Amino acid sequence: MLDFLSSIAWWGWVLIALALVAIRDVFFQKKHTISHNYPIVGHLRYWLESIGPEMRQYFVANNREELPFNRIERGWIYASAKKENNYEGFGTDRDIYEHQHVFINNAMMPFKLPENHPNKLDKTFLPCAKVMGEYNKRKRPYRPASIINVSAMSFGSLSAKAIESLNKGVKIADAYHNTGEGGLSPYHSNGGDVVFHFGTGYFGVRTEDGGFSMDRMIKLVNDNPFIRAIEVKLSQGAKPGKGGVLPGAKITKEIAEIRGVEVGKDVLSPPNHKAFSNVPELVDFIESIAEATGLPVGIKAAIGKLEQWEELADIMLKTGKGPDFITVDGGEGGTGAAPPSFADHVSLPWVYGFSDLYKLFKSKGLSERIVFVASGKLGFPAKAAMAFAMGADCINVAREAMMSIGCIQAQICHTNRCPTGVATQSKWLQNGIDPTLKSIRLAQYFKTFRKELIEITHAAGYEHPCQFKMSDVEVNVDDHNLSKELSKTYQYEKTAVPFISMQSLKDCEHLGGAR
Repeated sequence: MLDFLSSIAWWGWVLIALALVAIRDVFFQKKHTISHNYPIVGHLRYWLESIGPEMRQYFVANNREELPFNRIERGWIYASAKKENNYEGFGTDRDIYEHQHVFINNAMMPFKLPENHPNKLDKTFLPCAKVMGEYNKRKRPYRPASIINVSAMSFGSLSAKAIESLNKGVKIADAYHNTGEGGLSPYHSNGGDVVFHFGTGYFGVRTEDGGFSMDRMIKLVNDNPFIRAIEVKLSQGAKPGKGGVLPGAKITKEIAEIRGVEVGKDVLSPPNHKAFSNVPELVDFIESIAEATGLPVGIKAAIGKLEQWEELADIMLKTGKGPDFITVDGGEGGTGAAPPSFADHVSLPWVYGFSDLYKLFKSKGLSERIVFVASGKLGFPAKAAMAFAMGADCINVAREAMMSIGCIQAQICHTNRCPTGVATQSKWLQNGIDPTLKSIRLAQYFKTFRKELIEITHAAGYEHPCQFKMSDVEVNVDDHNLSKELSKTYQYEKTAVPFISMQSLKDCEHLGGAR
């Protein structure tokens, strides 16, 4: 009898609560028409809408349909990171006749590894064939020991444990870790090579009035010898001309101290740099940093109009000065937060932007002296092979690296509610990340990537991906009779990269990186 009365009382409280929600919906809230017209039940619609991406991801979308990364792509990264079977059975389920499908032309006989070849000893050994800062004779030139590296992602956009996992992972994989524009944090200091990246906010090398401080840059480099290069951000693919955005919900006391900003207040980096306002001033700025630090200095940008790029090329041709490397970010690149109008429509996709820029620098005879870094959904071996055929020397990956340490593409990076703890400052959500385990997974993804890219390279008859030519890759325009080689599609031939052998790269330990 007591149980029966208790049950009635419980249901009574439930009904009272629902009645109060209904009264609120109808009489007191004016923001939501659905919940006003359909009290209580209307809330179900908003809940279903909030979990819509997850429902489509697991139950609606097919294997090849989703964007930005489909289920097959995510599955390959997850399996590679965990050292699980990443093969497919029964052939591809991709429509290989679709527009812009990429084909790599294999050789009749693959490249045969000689005895004592570095790749017989280490199947993942794949350093960059070029050296950052070699042409401009920087004091501390740098050859990246890996052709795949972690792209610019800030502490703040990503969690402390995610940054720690990435840095420990690149140390294991012998790659480098780009800091992103949020400054150098303690979590970047776990042994991996670092490329220090800064944008218009100058976080980490910032004066009190928000300008650039050369003194702080020199001190930063001197105090942290693992910083191997410096990258000046002009723009990024997802929001060129917009400046960085870090929502206030993500700004903790620690992040505020590293960046020199206020706790809990949105950080909106300006679209323009204070340190320079035109191309000649940019070149002078690059040279001043390189002279003061001894490090290679490069620039990162999304590509659109080419007039100022041509001006840069002309100055480099005339003076022999300029960036040691250029990171080209595609319009399909990721970000923690950006307006859809920018992410969807501003700047060219990587293949168009890179081909336009490379063609320009090649026409000036400058392509040999620059290390071209490619960024924009290229974290897959076949896409990387295409990028190398077009002239890329290294690949930077961001979202693919995030997925290797647990990201599930929930697409709520801007809300501080990332369910995997990767893109949030919530201590509770970060507790699910074990940096010791996740670092191994990042390293394994990189090693698997390099191993498969080497195998594709050998299948095409080459020893190193830098040897790919534009004619080695075809892209569908319509059917095979109308498909074109890359050289005909994008109207240029890449400049041959000076390359002797993988053994010669292995012997160049004194240049840093390839060790």
